[in-house]
Amino acid sequence: MLKLILIGAGQRGTIYADYAYYNRKAEIKAIVEPNLERRSIAQNKYEVSPEFVFDNFQLFLDKGKIGDAVILSSMDKNHYEQAMSLLDLGYDLLLEKPISPEPQECIKIRDKANALGRKVIVCHVLRYTSFFSTIKEIIDSNQLGKIVSIQHNENIGNFHMAHSFVRGNWRKSSETSPLVMQKSCHDMDILSWLIGSEAKSISSFGDLQYFKASNAPANSTNRCLHCPAAENCRFDARKMYLPIRGDWPATVVSPDQSEEGLLKALETSPYGRCVYRCDNDVCDNQVSIIQFKNGVNVSFTLSAFTNKMSRTLKIMCENGEIRGDDSLNRIEVIPFASNQSDSQTAQLITPKIVSGFHGGGDTGLMQDFFNIMESESNENESRSSIDRSVESHIMAYAAELSRVSRKSIDIDELKHSLSEETAR
Repeated sequence: MLKLILIGAGQRGTIYADYAYYNRKAEIKAIVEPNLERRSIAQNKYEVSPEFVFDNFQLFLDKGKIGDAVILSSMDKNHYEQAMSLLDLGYDLLLEKPISPEPQECIKIRDKANALGRKVIVCHVLRYTSFFSTIKEIIDSNQLGKIVSIQHNENIGNFHMAHSFVRGNWRKSSETSPLVMQKSCHDMDILSWLIGSEAKSISSFGDLQYFKASNAPANSTNRCLHCPAAENCRFDARKMYLPIRGDWPATVVSPDQSEEGLLKALETSPYGRCVYRCDNDVCDNQVSIIQFKNGVNVSFTLSAFTNKMSRTLKIMCENGEIRGDDSLNRIEVIPFASNQSDSQTAQLITPKIVSGFHGGGDTGLMQDFFNIMESESNENESRSSIDRSVESHIMAYAAELSRVSRKSIDIDELKHSLSEETAR
């Protein structure tokens, strides 16, 4: 039986731990979680002995190696030091994205894992969804010829932006990651995978336009529960969380999902703050133009200003186009006609639905993780191995660097610079 350590008992970490515990009968040997409520819930759920429940990472390290692998789902800024220590101790890792907000640290984690022969699988769950796997199969079949260009949108959803990136844990770049790194290293990864090429250059533009004090309603206050403007504000915390008690993101606000429990939490919780009066600084919209080495050009839009969370894309090939919307689980394959009057029948594909979050991507990731862990081979052949995943993080870093510097970034030059810095 595989013995796993859970570091970070928030939503993402427990999704992976739940699969391991309930589906693969793995033992959750230890838990490291600074939050008392989350720690207690995880301890009871996974029946972990009190001696292996820690509120401090160092106390856990002092125990030595007590398991086989670690689900590392702590906050972004903690990944590097924790991962390096865990690799030294002999653990394989299931590492939540981003690997690290700093590309130099991503490279160092990769190099140490390879030097020590450790398996590190990054949680790039989109590669495992039926939706994107089907698109990859269509591209690789060459039925429409080579890809020429792609329009790809990550539609964050205005309520998701308010919850996670205005009120929540990922609101400040200095404390966690830039938005394009935290949210869209997924997208950089999936684009590179679909196209089958490394990026050549990136130019990116974006800023914080809406979620700031200058857009606050008249007579609004710092918190929602007693705000005179709440009735006409869609971001009123009661509107956002009370109707979805028991579901994400209300479950993030408080373990007590009763109406009374949520209201009590919103009195003091960060999630009860006015979205126009928070300390957020991450941008709420960003557009990146990416040129890949094989000649494919991509426009990638990351935006909070959508009604729902989804990814939509149009892949324009030599002999036809592919259109997809993952929220509808719908893919259209449209061969080109000879003229505007000819009717051309589009092929409509509905990929197989797999249970689990991210369109079944979490389930696919965990199946891959267990296959790798249970394999007798020492090679890390995962679809989202650390070697494959570092590329997407360098791309996301380049996009943010371009946005801030207002310059186009040559990826090979950036990689050379990062390699020199890493070697020092």
